[in-house]
Amino acid sequence: MQPTISTRNDAPAALPNRISDTLATLNPKSFGFEEARHLLWRAGFGGTASQVNTLVGWGMNKSVDYLVDYEKVVWDKRDPQFRSDIMGPPTAEQRKEAEAARRMANGVDKETALAKIRVMRQNAEQDDRAQMREVQHWWLTRMIESPRPLEEKLTLLWHGHFATSYRTVEDSFHMLKQNQFLRKNAAGNFGDLLFGIIRDPAMIAYLDNNDSRKNRPNENLARELMELFSLGVGNYSEKDIKEGARALTGFTFRDDSFAFERNNHDPNPKSILGRSGPMDGDDFVKLILEKRECAQFVATKLYRFFVNDFPCGRKPLDDAAKRVIGEMASQLMGGRYELRPVLKRLFTSQHFYEMSLRNEQIKSPTQLVVGAVRTLNTPVRDLSRVCDAMGRMGQDIFFPPSVKGWDGGRAWINTATMFVRQNIMVFLLTGKRPEGKDPLANEDRFDTSAMLAQLRDAYPDMSDNNPSATLDAILRFTIGRTQPAGRAELDRFMASQRGKDPATSITELLLLITAMPEYQLC
Repeated sequence: MQPTISTRNDAPAALPNRISDTLATLNPKSFGFEEARHLLWRAGFGGTASQVNTLVGWGMNKSVDYLVDYEKVVWDKRDPQFRSDIMGPPTAEQRKEAEAARRMANGVDKETALAKIRVMRQNAEQDDRAQMREVQHWWLTRMIESPRPLEEKLTLLWHGHFATSYRTVEDSFHMLKQNQFLRKNAAGNFGDLLFGIIRDPAMIAYLDNNDSRKNRPNENLARELMELFSLGVGNYSEKDIKEGARALTGFTFRDDSFAFERNNHDPNPKSILGRSGPMDGDDFVKLILEKRECAQFVATKLYRFFVNDFPCGRKPLDDAAKRVIGEMASQLMGGRYELRPVLKRLFTSQHFYEMSLRNEQIKSPTQLVVGAVRTLNTPVRDLSRVCDAMGRMGQDIFFPPSVKGWDGGRAWINTATMFVRQNIMVFLLTGKRPEGKDPLANEDRFDTSAMLAQLRDAYPDMSDNNPSATLDAILRFTIGRTQPAGRAELDRFMASQRGKDPATSITELLLLITAMPEYQLC
């Protein structure tokens, strides 16, 4: 039995008589605390009450420009240096030793020499797995600390879209390079993403294009390029896949870089998506980008990631979403797939801020964990434990379950993942673990004072003598509504805390709130 995640107190609430169904701009005067909070959660991983207040002061247009034009935000953080040679091709000396071992006559000396080579390979694999863990920690830290949250949010989007798993690639540096490529182009041009992904060593290895030959083309990359990355099912034929695979022959890599093997490329004419000629991989991508279906596919992806499931099963919302997605697709086509203008228009639209679309998305494990740290300012405590919890919740970054990426939505929620979700929030807030308290928890305590001070700036009614107003403010900030299903129990808890240590009481209140179904939504 799966836990019920309802975005309302009972059955789906009645929708307003009219839902904005265009990308018409929201009246900037309507941009208040709740709207700024919504923007930070959807275009990032949430923010502190002070950050929300800052956006309110800036207004909608400046806030959206700040988030989307993130390259203008200076961040001097230096990333650690990762090794590129762990899983690299053998050195000249290693090749010489391997060749000598193969030429030896069968016997003890040959077995010893071959065993030495195997041990070296096993040690390299072990070192690479350890580095992959470090790369995971590095990216999680970036998501938590970055002053450019949309940059990391988009990198997460494209990581799930162009899903590639270390479990198959088995080269941590290639996974790192792909992540850096996705980040570099995250809000740029979708065409650049497609041109780049067919040259990406991790993707080429993941989908076996390095094994593709001109007389025996492998169809994996061609199929997923159209089905999952650009067009969607039904907008291409099996012949297009076969011909596209021929166009991609010769697209491979050497060590850490893309290589085009001309001698392995099929130069003969192909017929793809209604066009014919002696095409290569770049020509294949150009044909895809000419299709309206590609713009529609990308627009739908952006909508689902930033706004709401589509279709969601509620006709008024689906009808409105269909028209908004159509506008986004038209802008993508007209703007030659530039993403930044579409994002700005979406994040300033009345549709984006519709009440019926707020607090509707189920937080991914990454959104849950990174959002908790960024909004509540909890200690991170232990990156390994946090990454492990994210994996148990269903989102082990750099290890998507398949080339389809993560299903998301309600797939994030079941009895097992809800248990882990609650446990990781307890750990972040208190340091307590199922097997006992973290010995460093008392030294790295969660401090509630900054959050309360920031909330008082937005909600002056807050005071120790007005627990109801204090609870209202904390609920607005943490779950985006003041009347969750468990409000009566929270009121009773607040009444029971009169005269007690405020820091302890607020921490215990947050433990109750973060265990609620509504906290799983943003």
